[in-house]
Order: sequence, then structure tokens, then C-alpha cells
Amino acid sequence: MKQSPLDAAHRALGAKMVPFGGWEMPLSYEAGTVAEHRACRDGAVAFDVSHLGTVRVTGGDAFEALQSTLTNDLRRIGPGRAQYTHLLSDRDASVLDDIIVWWVDDDRFDVMPNASNTEGVVEAIGGEDVTASRAVIAIQGPDARTQLGTIAPDAAAVGRFAVARFTWEGEECIVAGTGYTGEDGVECAVPAGVAPSFWESVLDAGVSPAGLGARDTLRLEAGLPLHGHELGPGITPLQAGLGWVVRWDTEFRGKAVLAVEKETGVGRRLRGLRCEGRRPPRDGYPVLIDGAEVGVVTSGNFSPMLETGIAMAFLPPEVDEGAAVEIDVRGNAVPATVVPMPFWQRA
Repeated sequence: MKQSPLDAAHRALGAKMVPFGGWEMPLSYEAGTVAEHRACRDGAVAFDVSHLGTVRVTGGDAFEALQSTLTNDLRRIGPGRAQYTHLLSDRDASVLDDIIVWWVDDDRFDVMPNASNTEGVVEAIGGEDVTASRAVIAIQGPDARTQLGTIAPDAAAVGRFAVARFTWEGEECIVAGTGYTGEDGVECAVPAGVAPSFWESVLDAGVSPAGLGARDTLRLEAGLPLHGHELGPGITPLQAGLGWVVRWDTEFRGKAVLAVEKETGVGRRLRGLRCEGRRPPRDGYPVLIDGAEVGVVTSGNFSPMLETGIAMAFLPPEVDEGAAVEIDVRGNAVPATVVPMPFWQRA
């Protein structure tokens, strides 16, 4: 089991540590997941997301290696920007991984895959796995930039989906205006040797620590997919409602197969469900219409902001927003409504 450079700091804070994607990571701290979730919505929190991979692709052919493999179009951005994209299977166009590309400078790209998919991404695009050399700390929430700005103003100033360098204790760090919470914020890649002091300084600036439990409920409220749930084997970008990630005027892995699905239409579509009552639906629970199973929950939980159960599920494409369904929660049929996502967003 791999450990973050911040492992000792988490344990000193009383974190509940759990296995996740081959890593031992903090699920929550003493305040608990709901409190950490609300702290992100109301102020600022810091997540250790060092379990995410970093694949560094460099050299004169780096651009073409990514452009010819991934679904989005790097020509739409440039150095100093980040882009969300997909790596597809050639066999069925399912999403092998969803990725953020940090275009650091002309010939350097830091590609950020999900934890358990790093090896496969290296096989697809080349590059060097430099995950072990750094920690990645996500500072998220409406006060994130203000509080981070007291210790690292250059990091706090980075624009949304921009990428920049900053220095911490004489070491070069990279910051991107990205996140996974539906809030404003940044993600900082900090060399492993100085990461504990950066983490401590962020907390001293008034930012609360938060674990992966809150990160999951936050991304669910924001309607953001999780690989292995809303993305993964057998799931294409079109089924997941992420067709905007696909640029049809480029060449990429899986394009021919995906084009067939585009022409014939998807057989299922990812939808949001808002439940009646506080009982949380869970991954794998059946979704029913008139007593017949029409889909399965891919992610579900209690929404701290809405104070009700919410879920995502793949449903037949003809099931539109506003439709009434039920979720089989351990033998109890819980009424729910198909709703647009995100479930919650800042006014």
C-alpha cells in the first residue's frame, strides 16, 4: 500500500485512514465528513490528493503523442493551461480514464490520471511516472484563494484552468486552477520533501483539512463523474453525457467505434436523481419505473446541502428530466425524480 508524503501529518491530525486505489489515504478527520463538506461550501478546505498520478510527457513529440491519443483538442488551449480529456478503449470506446492535462510549458505536459490507472496511461501516451516525487494538495472553497494568498500569493492568483509555477522553500512547484468539488480553488503539486511544511502552512492560514469522504460527496453534489462508477469499462463519453470532451475534428483512440454510437444513438444516458427523504441511495441499488428495473445507481449519498438523498444512474434515453422513478433501497422503494445536474451549485 502506497503512502502520501503527508501520511504522518494526517495521522497526527487523527485522520481515519483507508485504502483507496492502492494508497492509504485519509477518509475524514475528527470533524467528520459532513462537517468537512460544509466547510468546503462555506469557507476553504485542503485535500491531499497525492494518490492521483502524474505522468510527465516531455520533448518535441509530446504534443502529438497526446493530441493523437486523447479525445479533447489541445489546440484549443496552450502552454499555461489545463484541459479535461478522456483516454478511450480502441475496442468499445469506453473510458479507460478521465484525465486532466497540465500544459506546463512548450514541451512539458503533466498528465494527471486516476490513481489505479497510471500504468495504463503511461502505456498509452508514454512519458515518465513521477507520482512519487510530489504531493498534490487541493485547496477548495469560496475562501480558498484568499487564505492561500496569505502564504503563497502566486499560487492563489492562478486563473481557472490555468497552470503556473510558484516557489515554496526554494523548491519549484506547479499550481493549476482546477478541482473536483464544484467550488473555486487550486491544486498544488509540491515536491515531496517540502510538502509537509506547505500542508502545515495551509492549515495555519485557516484552511481546514478534509478527507476523501467529503471530496466524494462534494463531487456528487456537483454532478461530477468518478471513474469506476460513471466512467469505466463499457461506459462511453456519450453515455455519460460528456460528449463535449470529444473533438470530432481530431484523431484519437477509439474514434471509429465512438462514431458508430454517435450515429446510432446511445442505449442509456447518465441522469441525476433526487430522492424524497434523507435515506441515501448507494452504488448498485436498482432504479425502478412501475416496479420494473430500468437502471442501477452508479453513485449515491446524502447531500449535506440539500439534506436529501441524491444519486446518479444510467437510465434508458427516453427517461427525461422530471420523470418519477423509485430506488430500491434494501427492499424499500424510495421515490425519486430525474433532475438536471449539478444537484447543487453556488447561486
